[in-house]
Amino acid sequence: MEQGITLNPARPAQSYFLQALLIGAVLLFPFLAYFETAASIVNIWDSSGTFAHGYVILPISLWLIWGRRDALRAMPVQPWWPALVLLAGCGVAWLLGEMGEVQIVRHYAFVAMLPLSALAILGMPIARSLAFPLAFMLFAVPFGDVFIEPLIGMTANFTVDALIATGIPVFREGNNFSIPTGNWSVVEACSGVRYLISSVTLGCLYAYLTYRTTWRRALFIAASIIVPIFANGARAYLIVMIGHLSGMTLAVGFDHLIYGWVFFGFVMFLLFWIGAIWREDTAPAADAAAAPAVPDAPPAPLNKLLPAALAVIACVGIWPAYNYYLEKTEPAPAPVVLTEVATRAPRGPAFVDWTPAFPTASAELQQFHAQDGVGVGVKLLYYRKPPKGTKLITTTNRLSPVEDPVWRTITTVVRDEAIGERGLRLRESSMSGPSGKMLVWHWYWIDGSTTSNDYVGKLLQIRQKLLHASDDGAAVMIFAPYDENPEPARVAMRAFLKGDLAAIEAALAANTRSR
Repeated sequence: MEQGITLNPARPAQSYFLQALLIGAVLLFPFLAYFETAASIVNIWDSSGTFAHGYVILPISLWLIWGRRDALRAMPVQPWWPALVLLAGCGVAWLLGEMGEVQIVRHYAFVAMLPLSALAILGMPIARSLAFPLAFMLFAVPFGDVFIEPLIGMTANFTVDALIATGIPVFREGNNFSIPTGNWSVVEACSGVRYLISSVTLGCLYAYLTYRTTWRRALFIAASIIVPIFANGARAYLIVMIGHLSGMTLAVGFDHLIYGWVFFGFVMFLLFWIGAIWREDTAPAADAAAAPAVPDAPPAPLNKLLPAALAVIACVGIWPAYNYYLEKTEPAPAPVVLTEVATRAPRGPAFVDWTPAFPTASAELQQFHAQDGVGVGVKLLYYRKPPKGTKLITTTNRLSPVEDPVWRTITTVVRDEAIGERGLRLRESSMSGPSGKMLVWHWYWIDGSTTSNDYVGKLLQIRQKLLHASDDGAAVMIFAPYDENPEPARVAMRAFLKGDLAAIEAALAANTRSR
């Protein structure tokens, strides 16, 4: 009798169908349970060109998985129960993100459930084989806004230093600068965050497809991070030089963007062309041809697969169900009333017309005072159960709008101020507008605590939600005009807060007692 490979007896087609049906239900269930979260991700893809690449992430992951279909057929489905702990952790993170309205936490928790669900129902061997396609789904999360401000600063520094090295005199004020031929501003569109996100996403995919050794993949991914940052600085400098040398007739309109993308495309072409020099075949052709045919793995027993599928669905679905229960049992919010704050400092005339780029608050109060001959203003924005998309703490809330600002934010730093015997950490912003310059001190007030840090503020909101089932919070802004030296404005605001900070916080706290 000839010896050869003995194939397993064919299993009934019904068993394979039930296996595929259960696996499909498990993998699709997160999209159903977290439909609003998934929809909010798609809304960001649709509204922001920075994250439009999100539309192709899932198709690319599916294409990569399809490319491994021959190997997957030979691997048995073996549910991995420890993955339920990781899924529960994602569920808790999503719930806390929902309570604190931390969109990025909700998004990452939801997307992470997709590969973890695959790990739980398919098992460790299959998930390990699909590690990159599953992890690549995380690039669908619209993340990167947090890098805009640092990238703007780096681009402005690079451009100004390069201009000075070229021999062109520069007068700089924050991220705005002037040269003899015109004025320039490094704004959000100049930050290069789009280039960076695109480069990292493509770099990871290219490294996976082109190399097999870990160190080469890591090296190319590092290059895909570093190169676009420096390339964006060079791009900004070249655009300013084109405008300067052309007498401000070129690179000052729509062609500004065209030059930028052409330059970025050229840099990316060089990066991938150089990376291809050290490419490694993904699989040796000779080994693949010589490999014997591997029989299909038998379907998983239903008595093992069904409990695992139900456990995964329960572990994924319990968190949005619990959040729905909390929302339905929560009483309707009381109206917020901010009455005039009785301060020691006398009232003074309005000295500025300024509106921060914050969403409409539940209640708002603005007062002007005279403190030792210097005008000091107070603006309170109180939020309670705001509409969807309206939040106290978010990266889109700014002291001045990004587009067509009447007032421009020059610099923002964190300061520690001594207000009487009390320490107060706040953010100090220097602003420039039609009536001159203005100094703004601003911080958050949440459930009696103050912070200038967005992340600490979110944690305070989550704590308040858990302890008091409340999302109350306020943005506090104290501002004063100045000429060239901001110190007199600081002295006046410091003296004002020493006498009246308690009255301001009492006016805010009065609403927490009526929520």
